[in-house]
Amino acid sequence: MIPKVFREVIDLGDGRTISLETGKLAKQAHGSVVVQMGKAMLLCTVVSNYKQSPVDFLPLTVDYREKFAAAGRYPGGFFKREARPSDGEVLTMRLVDRVLRPLFPKDYHSEVQVMIQLMSHDEDVMPDALAGLAASAAIQLSDFPFECPISEARVARVNGEFVINPNRAQLAESDIDMMIGASADSVMMVEGEMDEISEEEMADAIKFAHESIKIQCAAQVRLAEAFGKKETREYEGEREDEELAVKINDFCYDKCYAIAKKGTSKAERSAAFSEVKEELKASFTEEELAEYGDLVGKYFNKSQKVAIRELTLSEGLRLDGRKTDEIRPIWCEVDYLPSTHGSSIFTRGETQALATVTLGTSRDANKIDMPSYEGEENFYLHYNFPPFCTGEARPLRGTSRREVGHGNLAQRGLKGMIPDDCPYTVRVVSEVLESNGSSSMATVCAGTMALMDAGVKMTRPVSGIAMGLISDGDRYAVLSDILGDEDHLGDMDFKVTGTSEGITACQMDIKVKGLGYEILVNALKQARDGRLHILGKLTDTISSANEEVKEHAPKMINRRIPNDMIGAFIGPGGKHIQELQKETGTTIVITEDAVTEEGIIEILGTDPAGIEQVITRIESMLFKPQVGSAYEVKVIKMLDFGAVVEYAEAPGNEVLLHVSELAWERTENVSDVVNMGDVFDVKYFGQDPRTRKEKVSRKALLPKPEGYVARPPRDDKRSGGRDNRSRDNRRDDRKPREDRKPREEKKED
Repeated sequence: MIPKVFREVIDLGDGRTISLETGKLAKQAHGSVVVQMGKAMLLCTVVSNYKQSPVDFLPLTVDYREKFAAAGRYPGGFFKREARPSDGEVLTMRLVDRVLRPLFPKDYHSEVQVMIQLMSHDEDVMPDALAGLAASAAIQLSDFPFECPISEARVARVNGEFVINPNRAQLAESDIDMMIGASADSVMMVEGEMDEISEEEMADAIKFAHESIKIQCAAQVRLAEAFGKKETREYEGEREDEELAVKINDFCYDKCYAIAKKGTSKAERSAAFSEVKEELKASFTEEELAEYGDLVGKYFNKSQKVAIRELTLSEGLRLDGRKTDEIRPIWCEVDYLPSTHGSSIFTRGETQALATVTLGTSRDANKIDMPSYEGEENFYLHYNFPPFCTGEARPLRGTSRREVGHGNLAQRGLKGMIPDDCPYTVRVVSEVLESNGSSSMATVCAGTMALMDAGVKMTRPVSGIAMGLISDGDRYAVLSDILGDEDHLGDMDFKVTGTSEGITACQMDIKVKGLGYEILVNALKQARDGRLHILGKLTDTISSANEEVKEHAPKMINRRIPNDMIGAFIGPGGKHIQELQKETGTTIVITEDAVTEEGIIEILGTDPAGIEQVITRIESMLFKPQVGSAYEVKVIKMLDFGAVVEYAEAPGNEVLLHVSELAWERTENVSDVVNMGDVFDVKYFGQDPRTRKEKVSRKALLPKPEGYVARPPRDDKRSGGRDNRSRDNRRDDRKPREDRKPREEKKED
């Protein structure tokens, strides 16, 4: 028997709807919901252990997977099953996690698992925009302690109009691609890329998305009420001792305030705070520490945080002595690595990134194979964050979700400035060598310089900055170029990349409720001032892209040929193209342009002479002599009935010069007139209607000998010659010969 199903529909206002359904699938989960838009369907389940984990944080796991069966496809690989998550899936997991995590109670440490699966795909629906809605709706159907429903929505601007949850075709025409996460009251997360938009335009896009999210949150509330809202589970929270908290604050606050005001380095500051913490512990007996040790550390950190925040709000000073809008010292260098195609170092304070650029062909493009999207990236960026960059030793377990997310942000910030006519596939790799403050923004700055050092003609250079916000309700301070220590104590952390003309990418995590849009715009404008300051440091180091790629870097030339010539250029089994690559020391890649129906030949090589040799071969194939024109040719083969000649301006383009066209006089032997290697001119007559082959003549360019008499044309009716009647033209009234004997049948043995 099918159980009772509960359903809510969300109207997007343009004829499209999103439905929320529960009661049919995965009923043993603590909450489950199916979200459907068009033919796209996501199943989200949530489960949380009833026992608290022995950790001091929320062990939340958000998992998003796209099933290949959802798109009617097989997974790649030998085992033909889904394996590790793709970068696209990891990025969706991060988007959902960042909005959900702050809404669980600080003292809720039970393990939580949110699993979202794409079960049915629709080409006109981008499923990642529905993942946050699915996760929140499932949690609303559970008994988890969770503050309020949230949702996420993608916003685009197509032809000046904002669109919620656009399809890929609309997104391709949009100048904004932003994902907004919010509750009905507050925006909590923003991430996306833009085409050099202003701060006010960005705020307008956020507002538009928030209005749609409010409707989606209301639908979740209605679904939970119809289903039967569960009582929030009881759980054992963290121990609290108000008297101990006051005692520790009285002991630590002034000392922490004084240390923060000194404006010291990270190492000095950490040592000083550690000393205060040890003094605090020494003020307790061993018995007290055994009983309250965990609370001592907790309340010390709280007091330290309050002191640092107050210093900034009351005096406008920060941990390293800077003012709120001041940027740390910057130094840069390009062309640091001699063997790379492009390289740079960007150092800002105690954060350092070393970026490299590698240039390749379309064969080196990053192939994306997901159920919801198949394609290629001709520009991509990889970000590495090794333990030593923070002075730590920890296990290496492959690329982390954080590295995927930070690399994607830097890639989005830069990719819009890579021109469409860039012939290369471009890979940027950022190695973070030091980190105390945003290394992803350092990656953007280092990446810009490395690209220009490699000779990539960027539309405009890009810089990035990490910002913070501290607010107590009445006062607020926007912090430019935040430190690692400031990253977690603020009320908003946001990263912005852009050019001199506008914003290209952003990532925001907003922790304060009801943040006004006026404060948001002011913070973005202060970020612009910081970006432009940093941009000036970059352009002081390298003002524009190098005119040429480096001597050891590959040069890329593109040529187009008609589709019907591709086979001849490649040769049987690839013979011609392989020989040409070996002969010229180049890499040759051929693709087809589906629009123009042409073949695109990419020639990559470090030796200009080799590239020129390939171009000459292509031009020879494309060479089309004009009827009536004269061309210089060279004899490359001798035959009994003529000579094979090659056009001087199109080596490899051959034509037969018939013996009858060598001279006006009768020629018995070809070698009597021309020999191998001879160079002379011929006249082109086009296709000979009799032989259906191209005809050229040497004698046509020579004066006729005195008294020359042309040979008469052949008489097809002369004696002994064949008449021009075909079998079908023979007379039908012919009579059989009477004296012919009938054929005897062959006897069988």
